[in-house]
Amino acid sequence: MNILPEIVNRRSVRKYTDQDVSEEQVAALIEAARLAPSGSNKQPWDFIVIRSRALREKICKIDHGQQWMLAAPVFIACIGNERYRGDGDLERVIRDSAIATEHILLQAEHMGLGTCWTGWYEQDEMRAMLGLDDHCYVVGIVTVGYPAEKPAAKPRREITYKTL
Repeated sequence: MNILPEIVNRRSVRKYTDQDVSEEQVAALIEAARLAPSGSNKQPWDFIVIRSRALREKICKIDHGQQWMLAAPVFIACIGNERYRGDGDLERVIRDSAIATEHILLQAEHMGLGTCWTGWYEQDEMRAMLGLDDHCYVVGIVTVGYPAEKPAAKPRREITYKTL
């Protein structure tokens, strides 16, 4: 069975080199997210690229004080925005925005970048930090950088399925 190497090799990276990530690389990550599928093609997502050390420190503090995050030169805040759906269906907004976020992770792996999708924060606090209103939901903060580690694969449970 052939599985894309990016799916097989992707890991959550928590140690990064001090090499910067270029604007072109960030643009490629956002483009990958833009191309994600969404229900009724609503594309209910926005992204905020954060390079400012001061803002990354504030986000890190809100994200349960995970200091390792600061080693990544770029954070991408992945936002589900209910305004794009127009029907108040937050569950679909979150689902579709999560798919777009995963596209960022897989594209980063393809480009030799490391990522970690974080989400250990209070929604209201992170929303306020990013200047977002109640129509927005922070699906995750993704750290992006060149990996200084290659974590081993974590065990996966056996899965069964049935055909109906």
